[in-house]
Amino acid sequence: MKLSLLNDLRQQNPIVFNISNFVTVQDVANGINAIGASPIMSEEVAEADEMVQLAQAVCLNLGAFTEPQIKHIKVTGQLANKYHKPLVIDPVAVGAVAYRAKVAEDLLTAFQPDVIRGNAGEIAALAGVDWQAKGIDAGSGSGNLVSIAQSCAIKRRCTVILSGPTDVITDGKRTVQVLNGTPLFQTHVGSGDMLSSIVAAFCAVDPDYFEAAQTACLVFAGIGQRVAQSDPQMGSGTFIIKLMDALQQTTVAQLEELAAYD
Repeated sequence: MKLSLLNDLRQQNPIVFNISNFVTVQDVANGINAIGASPIMSEEVAEADEMVQLAQAVCLNLGAFTEPQIKHIKVTGQLANKYHKPLVIDPVAVGAVAYRAKVAEDLLTAFQPDVIRGNAGEIAALAGVDWQAKGIDAGSGSGNLVSIAQSCAIKRRCTVILSGPTDVITDGKRTVQVLNGTPLFQTHVGSGDMLSSIVAAFCAVDPDYFEAAQTACLVFAGIGQRVAQSDPQMGSGTFIIKLMDALQQTTVAQLEELAAYD
């Protein structure tokens, strides 16, 4: 686990180009900025080529989209491949809505992501495993989450992050489970979206996307855990404010003290 990548990220200040979910766009931009990268958001396909060239990484979020936005996402993903920019996709609710599943399949045929990040229901859907997803939430299902994540990574030929109380990160050969975190993440809509874009920021500073992904997950989960432990009575509103502060202020040494992974 290369926690020193957090220092590299802060020193290099990579630009992350996002096509974001309008529900969470401000939290995502602020989270990227707080961790030490620079966010760019755009909804205009005409500027996609220049934006992708300018960026050091790209993150595509399928949380809330229209037909024109699907075109924008497709073009941007193809440009990221063309210009060899690390590409992260967040397939929100693909396990719950058939239309979203079809859109995701079409997009994943059009371009190749380097990292896919989703909850159990979303990753199971992309792996072709039955699961009872519940909207943007993971829902319930049976099956070994590590095996599901590995199956998805092999099928999609990329690193996969299956987010949950324990995060599973795998490229189909290497696998790690991050044990840090807090239930408060589940109380804030946008926590997963923030993580996806922060993963992209880490991919911008390490070409080993499995390493970048596992480190990003531990950093995000560890910081959230530190925030939650600072006040056992903390609610979701206070949590997100303090999380933003901690994304900016937490050091590698502080994370090393609590890092828990297998």
